[in-house]
Amino acid sequence: MSYINLLSIGSQGGWTVALVGYGIVFVALVALVIVFVNLPKLLQINLRSKLKKQGKVSSDSEDLSIEGSVNAAIAMALYMHFDQIHDEESNIITIKKVTKNYSPWSSKIYGVMNQPR
Repeated sequence: MSYINLLSIGSQGGWTVALVGYGIVFVALVALVIVFVNLPKLLQINLRSKLKKQGKVSSDSEDLSIEGSVNAAIAMALYMHFDQIHDEESNIITIKKVTKNYSPWSSKIYGVMNQPR
């Protein structure tokens, strides 16, 4: 089978494209799971090497991760800090009347007065 035959408009081509598409998505999701599961381990290895360079020895069994509540508190503090950087607005809304040129297309008189008989 050639590449052209696999992608033909027949029923076989549709199934092939669908299966290849689902396969690509499944492989990508598995790769993302592997990356996100192993990322904290890689970050801890990096943190341990930095601590050893600074002379602060930590045992390998010691967990260097930060609790979720501490992460939430740090995130909230950063959000509140960066939110205060924006200028406070006066909360006054000014509405200006805009004059429009007369247009017979939007006039209701032509639709109301000229009823068909």
